Amino acid sequence: MDGYNASMEEMEEYHMMVSQMFGSVEEGYEHYNSYAKPKRFSVRLDDKEYISGTMELKRRRFCCSKEGYRLEKYFVAKDKKREPRVLTRCGCKAMLEIQREPGTGLCFFKNFVDVHSHPLDPKQSPFLRSHRRLNNAQKADAVEYGLGGLRTCQIMEVMEKHHGRYDQVGFFSRDLYNFFAKYKKKRLLGRDAEFVLNHMRAQVERDAEFFFKYSTDDEGHLRNIFWADSQSQIDYEAFGDLVVFDSTYRVNRYNLPFVPFIGVNHHRSTIVFGVGIVSDETVSSHEWLLQSFLEAMSHKNPRSVITDGDAATRKAIKKVMPRTDHRLCSWHIEQNMIRHLRNPMLRDFRKLIYRKMGVYEFERSWAQFKEKYEITEQAAWMSRMYKLRKRWSAAYTNGRYFLGMQSNQRSESLNSRLHNHLDRKMSLVDLVEHSEHCMSCIRRNEAELDAKAANSVPFTRIDANPLEKNAACIYTPKMFRKV
Repeated sequence: MDGYNASMEEMEEYHMMVSQMFGSVEEGYEHYNSYAKPKRFSVRLDDKEYISGTMELKRRRFCCSKEGYRLEKYFVAKDKKREPRVLTRCGCKAMLEIQREPGTGLCFFKNFVDVHSHPLDPKQSPFLRSHRRLNNAQKADAVEYGLGGLRTCQIMEVMEKHHGRYDQVGFFSRDLYNFFAKYKKKRLLGRDAEFVLNHMRAQVERDAEFFFKYSTDDEGHLRNIFWADSQSQIDYEAFGDLVVFDSTYRVNRYNLPFVPFIGVNHHRSTIVFGVGIVSDETVSSHEWLLQSFLEAMSHKNPRSVITDGDAATRKAIKKVMPRTDHRLCSWHIEQNMIRHLRNPMLRDFRKLIYRKMGVYEFERSWAQFKEKYEITEQAAWMSRMYKLRKRWSAAYTNGRYFLGMQSNQRSESLNSRLHNHLDRKMSLVDLVEHSEHCMSCIRRNEAELDAKAANSVPFTRIDANPLEKNAACIYTPKMFRKV
């Protein structure tokens, strides 16, 4: 404090600092950082010295973040690849230096300067780097919110509301993004697949009926995986006559197809029978996936399935589920129609898909359609669609067991939920954990609908038919309206 007229309060504070003893260098840093926070400056690690021949610290200096100046080489450098960072240092001399005492291992004061060469603004305190950090409770909350489907920016908003003001949280959005990046990297460290398999094994310990199966390549790398918990198996036993799945979604950093197996329950709500991730869209991968699905479901085949128009999927279903009625998703057909057809041809083709008619009438309408638009056998897409007509035309699907469904929109709905909260850079662990959260939300909604159905009866008129009144006591409100 040479050359500076200090007040009595500042002298007492100085002597309090220099009389401190610390059990470790880290403890010394935390003490100086705690001192710096009410003083409105940020602390940075500076010079250090090791005990000769060891990696044990002998001396350590902590300084004000504005200590020193930017090195000259950064001002004269040419061919800069990125924009230089703003200048933040102004040669401030404030610092604390501690030294380890041989034998005891305790650290004691060696040098201390508490005079700053820059103003200390209290309004800037929440933004100072060394004081911005997540405590353990905040980290745990952030992870839980992330698993719950909140994006990082939304988690930050929740934290601010919880603490009252942004400057009371203790960190900012950038710190939260950095935390999640480090958290995921530390958790995986290149062992994404291994972590997923360990997660599955942990699920088996919690749920004895939990089923998972995976396959690897010749080098031991994970290729395919399928899982279904006990509730999914119970749901399939009750509602598994119709299964919807779509292998066109790739919502992970490895670009692997994500395949949820979807159904509808007694509330006409979406339920999940199982989830698969495959390495590619080959026939062999789809066969493996369907065989794993049936193994989890005690080899009970569904009566009907609705899928996208993928050829590999059709071949796999024909081989693994030969007695299952297969329908193509109308939504995917619509997307292909938009690419291949234009009005009025597009409008007329929709009539062939959706209009209820007999088989003979359909064949006659198809012939008229071809003649009207001069379609030849060389039109590859039209020829392929005609060969598959029994899987998409209402003339052929009418009366078959599809529960009034024409598309895999329920599968798309689940995928949409995943897309809304995660991006294509997600790891397999992210995908598994978030899909489990989505299933939890679906089941919570089902439990709520069960409670409403158990405590209410659909309205019927006083003079309604006794059969109608009896049905109101049996069916759920949604199914009663359908019946």
